[in-house]
Amino acid sequence: MWSDRFPRRVIVGGSAVVAAAVSALVVGVPTDVIDTPWFTRMTPVRVWEYPVLVLTALLTGAWFGLRAAGSQASGTSSGVLGSSVLSAFAVGCPICNKIVIALLGVSGALGIWAPVQPVLGALSVAMLATAVWLRWRGRRCTSDTCPTADEVRGASAAVAPPGVDVADLRR
Repeated sequence: MWSDRFPRRVIVGGSAVVAAAVSALVVGVPTDVIDTPWFTRMTPVRVWEYPVLVLTALLTGAWFGLRAAGSQASGTSSGVLGSSVLSAFAVGCPICNKIVIALLGVSGALGIWAPVQPVLGALSVAMLATAVWLRWRGRRCTSDTCPTADEVRGASAAVAPPGVDVADLRR
C-alpha cells in the first residue's frame, strides 16, 4: 500500500523542487541577486531582495507541488507567472531596467522606481501566497490528506461539552 503511493510522492516533491529551483534561477540570475559572471548589477543588492527571491522560489515550488498532487484545475499558471515576473521587476536593479530608464530616466529610476520596488516585492509574495492558499483549498481529499467521517465524528464528540449531543452541533 505505501509502496504504491511512494513513487507518486517522490515525483510530486521532485516537481516542486524543480519548479522552485527554476523560479529562483529565472528571477535571481538576470537580476544579479544570484551573482554570476553573465550579468552585472549597477546598484548593490538591497537586503530585502533576498527574502523576496527566496519566498518567490518557495511559493512557486509549493504551487507546482500542489498542482502535481492532483488538485482540481481551478485556474491556470498565468497568475503565478505574473507574480514571478512582478518579483523580477521588484528585485531587479532600478537603473539596469531599460524600460524604466526609457520611461523615467536615471534620476526617475532611482527617485521613483527604486522606492516602489519593495512594495512590488511584497505584492508579488502576497499574490503567490494567495495562489498557493487557493490551490491548497482546491485540492482533492484523499485518505492521506483529509480526515474520514468517523475521525470527524470522533473529534466532534471529543470536544463537545458534557451533556451536549454531537448531532445538535451539526445542525
